[in-house]
Amino acid sequence: MPGAQSTISTRPPTKVVPPGPPTGPRPNPPNVAGAQTFVAGVVAEMRRVTWPSRDEWTTATLLTIGLVVGVGLFTSGVDAIFGWLFGLVHR
Repeated sequence: MPGAQSTISTRPPTKVVPPGPPTGPRPNPPNVAGAQTFVAGVVAEMRRVTWPSRDEWTTATLLTIGLVVGVGLFTSGVDAIFGWLFGLVHR
């Protein structure tokens, strides 16, 4: 139809822009002085620790190994007994 107005828009479509980085103040850099204070505190605390003697260390290590082996053998024995009992039930 001559003279009729078109309903189609001739404007380009609006571009959707994702949000960019925050425009507020930047976060502070890592606190180097705080890290140095922390490490100095850890070193001071480690100097106050009462470390075990070689005999205490050896005794504790052997006791730990013995207990681990003992608990392992006990668990293995209980497992074997229950396996045998369940074998009798499922016959």
